[in-house]
Amino acid sequence: MPIATALDPQHTAVLSMDMQAGIISIYAKDEVRFPERAAHLLNLSRQRGMRIIHIQVGFRKGLPEVSARNSLFAAVKNSEQHQKLFMGEAGAIHPALTPQSDDIVIVKHRISAFTGTDLDMILRANEIHTLVLFGIATSGVVLSTLCAAVDLDYRVIVIKDYCVDQDAELHDVLINNYFTKRGDVISADDFISRLALPS
Repeated sequence: MPIATALDPQHTAVLSMDMQAGIISIYAKDEVRFPERAAHLLNLSRQRGMRIIHIQVGFRKGLPEVSARNSLFAAVKNSEQHQKLFMGEAGAIHPALTPQSDDIVIVKHRISAFTGTDLDMILRANEIHTLVLFGIATSGVVLSTLCAAVDLDYRVIVIKDYCVDQDAELHDVLINNYFTKRGDVISADDFISRLALPS
């Protein structure tokens, strides 16, 4: 589905979410050149003057950010093996997507890119009102961030073929039904073609 209205690069941010080496190796291992394709989209977006924001999951030693009442992250806190996914090279943003000098990196401790971070403040300080989202997983950070963004009155665009989930059926329901009622859902090729148009 094409974007309903023109993009204004000065008021648009592209959020590359949870695109960390370890996460990609698990969720997108069957996706051909997934990080490299995403990096191409980021580079074109930079050239058009859009703000690039990398969202990264990370914790301090001992995970003091994690409550025992949070079933998802408590499982990480209780497993040294799971913690390794967010440490060192595995926890770093994939090398193909290494942040550039003008990019912003936001470290989060929950599923949504907004919860407990300064993302909303940064967006408003830069007069951003349109968010382009992609990342891993569709039913995790993409869903949670989209819902928060819509509630905060941001316009949202989801790059559907740069979202990945281990549950293919749930991914399809979100992409084809849920997300389309809350924002624009388009392919990377459609978005890139739109970048070439005058704003």
